[in-house]
Amino acid sequence: MGYDRNDGVRALADSLHDALEAAGIDVLLDDRGERPGVMFADLELIGIPHRVTIGDRGLKEGKVEYQARRGEDLAATAVPAGEIAAFIKRKLEA
Repeated sequence: MGYDRNDGVRALADSLHDALEAAGIDVLLDDRGERPGVMFADLELIGIPHRVTIGDRGLKEGKVEYQARRGEDLAATAVPAGEIAAFIKRKLEA
């Protein structure tokens, strides 16, 4: 959230995008300046199975939000920003 307004959000989103793509993972980076509800609804329509939300508020605490869109545990999980790439890779291996 706020990719177009926040350098920290943009830097982390770009870094995560590049790291996951380098690992052979298909990634969609939503860099539009839309409201969160619009962005989340679009992800649902497309059928994206994993969502990482990077926002200014979470980054101040050093965290990002991960949420699976399928499976048993659909609750949002706070993940340390520096560990999110490894976290996602583990989720995809399971």
